[in-house]
Amino acid sequence: MKIFIGSDHAGYELKERIRVQLAGIGYDVEDFGTSTAESCDYPLIGVKVAEAVADHPETLGILICGTGVGMAIVANKVPGIRAALASNTYIAQFCREHNNANVLVLPGRVVGVDMAMAMVKAWLGARFAGGRHQRRLDLIHDVEKKYSRSGTAEASSK
Repeated sequence: MKIFIGSDHAGYELKERIRVQLAGIGYDVEDFGTSTAESCDYPLIGVKVAEAVADHPETLGILICGTGVGMAIVANKVPGIRAALASNTYIAQFCREHNNANVLVLPGRVVGVDMAMAMVKAWLGARFAGGRHQRRLDLIHDVEKKYSRSGTAEASSK
């Protein structure tokens, strides 16, 4: 499976550790940066990963910044992305099982490498449960469609 990964400077070290570990267990990991710990703008990296996942629905993405909040916000602006910020393995597992999260967002300044890898493994090991959760994803998709024109609500309603 292909995984797109990216971080800002605050998540750089954690991203590097995760990238190496994932590649070591057989994942095809494409790194969208950053490539240093020097300050950078997280939206530029977050949108690249989100667009890559949206363009290739069979893939997943991982984003890391200081708190994870900024990356989650920018990734969720891309249609088709369901980016979930996780701070423990329970959230990581259930964001995939219940929300079919296709981008996992990690708080690089909040969790250590061991916890981050445990969350990544829980997320990758989980499968979307479907059923009532699919109905809810369909409702989310309806909201996304409603607000997809130039960032504003469509004039007409359903």
